[in-house]
Amino acid sequence: MAEGRKVRIHVRTVNGTYVGDFIIPPARNRVSDAINDETNLFISLTDVVINEKDRSDFVAINRSLIESIVQL
Repeated sequence: MAEGRKVRIHVRTVNGTYVGDFIIPPARNRVSDAINDETNLFISLTDVVINEKDRSDFVAINRSLIESIVQL
């Protein structure tokens, strides 16, 4: 089974900012392809820095709260 490609992204939501690793599935080529997949209501990040100070191993972010995403 093929694994996805890991990229670091910065996500700004209505509640804060998150910088973490995002896995682009093998069937997708770009971050935007994976993020815009309407079958997923959440995006998952690992090794996350929240609001530039707190850390978490995992965060699931509701897509409807996302204001912007930047690939780092």
